[in-house]
Amino acid sequence: MTAAEVAQRVADGRVNTLPSRSGRTVGQIVRDNVFTRINAILAVLLVVVLTTGSWIDAAFGLLIIANSAIGIIQELRAKQTLDSLAVVGEAQPLVHRAEGAQRLPREQVVLDDIIELAPGDQVVVDGEIISADYLEVDESLLTGEADPEAKHVGDSVMSGSFTVAGSGLCRATKVGADAYAAQLAAAGDPSSRWYAELQAGINKILRFITWLLIPVGLATIVVQLTLPGVAWNDALLGMAGALVPMVPEGLVLITSMAFALGVIRLGRQKVLVQELAAIEGLARVNVVCADKTGTLTEQGMRCQRIIPLAETPEPAVRNVLANLMAADPHPNASLTAIGDAVGEPSQRWTPTQRAPFTSAKKWSGVEFEGQGSWVLGAPDVLATGAVASQAEELASGGLRVLLLGKSDTVTGESAPGGVEAVALVVLEQRVRPDARATLEYFRDQDVTVKVISGDNARSVGAVTSALGVITGDPVDARTLDTPEKLSEAVADHNVFGRVTPDQKRAMVSALQQRGHTVAMTGDGVNDVLALKDADLGVAMGSGAPATRAVAKIVLLDDRFATLPSVVGEGRRVLGNIERVANLFLTKTVYSAILALLVVLWRVPFPFLPIHVTITGWFTIGIPAFLLSLAPNNERARPGFVQRVMRIGLPAGGIVAVTTFVTYLILGGGHHLGAPESTQVSTATLACLIVGATWVLSVVARPYQWSRIALVAAAYAAYVAIFLMPWTAHLFQLDTSNSAMMSTGLVMGLVAAVLVEASWWIRAKVFGAPARLWAPRDAATTPEGGSPAQG
Repeated sequence: MTAAEVAQRVADGRVNTLPSRSGRTVGQIVRDNVFTRINAILAVLLVVVLTTGSWIDAAFGLLIIANSAIGIIQELRAKQTLDSLAVVGEAQPLVHRAEGAQRLPREQVVLDDIIELAPGDQVVVDGEIISADYLEVDESLLTGEADPEAKHVGDSVMSGSFTVAGSGLCRATKVGADAYAAQLAAAGDPSSRWYAELQAGINKILRFITWLLIPVGLATIVVQLTLPGVAWNDALLGMAGALVPMVPEGLVLITSMAFALGVIRLGRQKVLVQELAAIEGLARVNVVCADKTGTLTEQGMRCQRIIPLAETPEPAVRNVLANLMAADPHPNASLTAIGDAVGEPSQRWTPTQRAPFTSAKKWSGVEFEGQGSWVLGAPDVLATGAVASQAEELASGGLRVLLLGKSDTVTGESAPGGVEAVALVVLEQRVRPDARATLEYFRDQDVTVKVISGDNARSVGAVTSALGVITGDPVDARTLDTPEKLSEAVADHNVFGRVTPDQKRAMVSALQQRGHTVAMTGDGVNDVLALKDADLGVAMGSGAPATRAVAKIVLLDDRFATLPSVVGEGRRVLGNIERVANLFLTKTVYSAILALLVVLWRVPFPFLPIHVTITGWFTIGIPAFLLSLAPNNERARPGFVQRVMRIGLPAGGIVAVTTFVTYLILGGGHHLGAPESTQVSTATLACLIVGATWVLSVVARPYQWSRIALVAAAYAAYVAIFLMPWTAHLFQLDTSNSAMMSTGLVMGLVAAVLVEASWWIRAKVFGAPARLWAPRDAATTPEGGSPAQG
């Protein structure tokens, strides 16, 4: 098409416009952060408090603005990071127009564009084949059919499929929202198997709190408004003071902020997170399946030598190899390395038939006019006897060995038929300099690495042995001819060679059935199915566009060494969210129990809304934010809600009961004058703060000096608030009654002792770690995790 025809289609809207890779739009982000259940509850309580005329007690209303603003800012930053990285990692099809062929972003493809398809390319539009050169397309991600389908002129192809062999041209017949893949995306992806336990757990906690809030809230309203001798405005303030702390206003905020910061941090390391749920998957991974090529070894290869086997002299062998290279319009990495070594053919032959390389058959071939059929591929597939043994011996040193042979045919079901071995081609790969350190990290973090490669098993074993980290003899996957053998082998061994794409997929499934959370890394078309099925698919940025399309994580700089920091980021996010969830649940529990006790005893609520607001500042709000940013490398495990309940329920109950007992001891159940009532509230608040801050000290374990400083700063801030005259006046505190203050502080210490005892009891009953101090390298070892991770 000409530029004018393209412009007309753009003007008509016939463009391949697709949804943003980063998910929600700006409008959706703003709406989802402003119109939340928690903001709605706080807004109603804010209106109630404002009707009393007490503006200072309405300070909790600032949480609505803070929750919305912080959430919006962080998610917009994450969206910006994702959008900018997606441009780098996105597939760019080769489009033929009147001005020539050029790679364009997929959004610039228009209806009737001619698109070239090569091995590994993802089909970005629905189209019709207008030229096919042994073209095979894999549509398994769309149809579930595992076998590639040969495509001929006139056949249709669907967006979301990918080319596995051959090449061709297709004309775009459906673009944008009309294309098949876009319709699937709009309907949701039913094949996604990832279950976000963290999000489900938080939702379960919020549902529990909502059901708790309704009856306790209604009872509190009735009691506070029907107390004799209590003014209506004081009753409303008491009601708001009881209900506001029951709302876990910061839990959802901290969670979304931690996920957004995780995306931003990974983006700075050239890691594209294509699904936010992948952050949680990062934390739970305990098995990493990695290919050898491009992961443990560098992408490029070099032809080391050519070994003639028959009477054919080496110049003639080089000519055959050069013609094979010239006949392949899209050579793979091995053939490219050979082509670099042999140069142009001395005598150019005319190809008549061609069989492109596929991972399933592990050879390619060309029939030349007057020169017969020639094949190049795995020696253990194409040859037997002495030749296969010689190739095996060379491969045992970590080299890649290919066999050049003359065959009966390269087409049909009987291909290649009989093969006459002509030469061995020896290629060498370089081990990545950072591979050993990466594997050692995973070993130290109790993450099993399984090397699953299509190469010769002894060659793969030589590379892993040289690294000295992965143990065990290599397994030839061709011997795993039953599902039972494969399942047992993948459980007992760590190095596999001659693995087919279907076997890679089956290995991932077998590991998942044994309860493992599996990450799969890959860069080739043969990795697509396994990447799709894995809990966490990790693609290399320079890999096939199809692998980048199905992966949840893309390493844009191709560095396998980036993966430890990727896993570490997921652990940091999930571990810290669980840690701070303990604080929010504890606050909700003690607030609900305290409100319930007030209802049962039919007494005024001991605190004003401003009191519960300042309580949240340093026992939860600021500490939770700081703890959510701390290092944490402990692998997440199932049971998030149960572990949070084991700390939150007893700790919240202890703080509530000791606070209420303090209130009754100080005479809070009787009608008091304004000065004495303020003194009782202040002393009772001191008890609550001492107990609640000790919960913070428990959740912050195992201790590091920074966490001790955090707890000490919280106590110091409250001492300043209580003792400085202007803050005491601002927050309606009165510490002048030393007897009451002493009682409140003593009862606070009692609460702290009981919270401490409950922590140790929990450790004994549930076998949770009860470490007071973290080792010096806590940031990089499993010991640095939250005590809630037990």
